[in-house]
Amino acid sequence: MAMRWDVFLDRVQERGEYPTRAEADRAARTVLALLGAHLVGEVRAELAARLPETFALILLNPLQAAEPLSAERFVRATAAWIEGATEQTAAWDIGAVLSVTADAAGEELVRRVLLQLPPGYDLLFGRPQDGTAPGPHAR
Repeated sequence: MAMRWDVFLDRVQERGEYPTRAEADRAARTVLALLGAHLVGEVRAELAARLPETFALILLNPLQAAEPLSAERFVRATAAWIEGATEQTAAWDIGAVLSVTADAAGEELVRRVLLQLPPGYDLLFGRPQDGTAPGPHAR
């Protein structure tokens, strides 16, 4: 079931510490448009189905990417699309949006999303996969 628009944006606004919902919306639209260019097929459709309709359409009609961007280049591209952003503020925006997206998607779908992306995106989603931090199933 898709997360409601107001719930999604409230969580992005809270995590990103944005003073207005409009700033949270701008970050969400930019990050999801760039992310959509890197996902294909069933995984992209399933992720879109868990997002509010507005953001699902953005994910399904992404900005075009000539090649998959590394996580570092994804941050730079996000900074380029957000007026006045730096790489540091773009990384903050990405973390706020993708962590809420991951919550909406659930762990199993996030794992499948990460399989389609270059290494390093796990950190952008707030889901480190390098094994140094114990996960919820660590023994």
